[in-house]
Amino acid sequence: MTFDRSVKIAPSILAADFANFGAEIEAVESQGADWIHVDVMDGHFVPNITFGPAMCAAIRPHIKTVMDVHLMIAPVDPYIEAFAEAGADVITAHVEAGPHIHRTLQAIRASGAKAGLALNPGTPVEAAAPVLDLVDLICVMTVNPGFGGQKFIHSCVQKVTELREMIGDRDVHIEVDGGVDPTTAPLVRAAGADVLVAGSAAFKGGSVSNPGPYGENIKAIRAAAG
Repeated sequence: MTFDRSVKIAPSILAADFANFGAEIEAVESQGADWIHVDVMDGHFVPNITFGPAMCAAIRPHIKTVMDVHLMIAPVDPYIEAFAEAGADVITAHVEAGPHIHRTLQAIRASGAKAGLALNPGTPVEAAAPVLDLVDLICVMTVNPGFGGQKFIHSCVQKVTELREMIGDRDVHIEVDGGVDPTTAPLVRAAGADVLVAGSAAFKGGSVSNPGPYGENIKAIRAAAG
């Protein structure tokens, strides 16, 4: 991974065909995806269950871009090494997922992955301030984590603006996750985000046998973001 602030579209495989992940990933990458976003949920920290390190290891060979693993699990620390070994390029943990977020971020970096910090809609921007020099990415949740297809929370755009100012000239990506589509993409991009996670907005209308709509969706989000 190299750092830049250009717009990066990260389709979330939560919206893909679960029975055909490898082919779905190859299809969406061929249609312009910059990163692949992997939502890991445990049914405890968030009210849904998805998959774990074994699934990440299985799909890793199909990912030619960046494997962006978002851990919505608690406790998170015992699983960092397993997800790193599964091939995660970025591992993101939530502030509330353990008692010592500073230690969690240190562990992610020690594993060889880039360290991400996720802020829920109810988590203040100030929570990121003490660890800014330990993160490579801050993920601003613009929905409450746990399910795809939720409505974008517009008040979270201000959080992106505040984070961009707080980050200054540090090489830290600002990612936005939740309800990103051509309508909301320009709002978060103008506020300072550079990684846009899109689930249903990226995968709608297409399939492995008909991937063209994936490309059209990605182009529309990218064009709207400017």
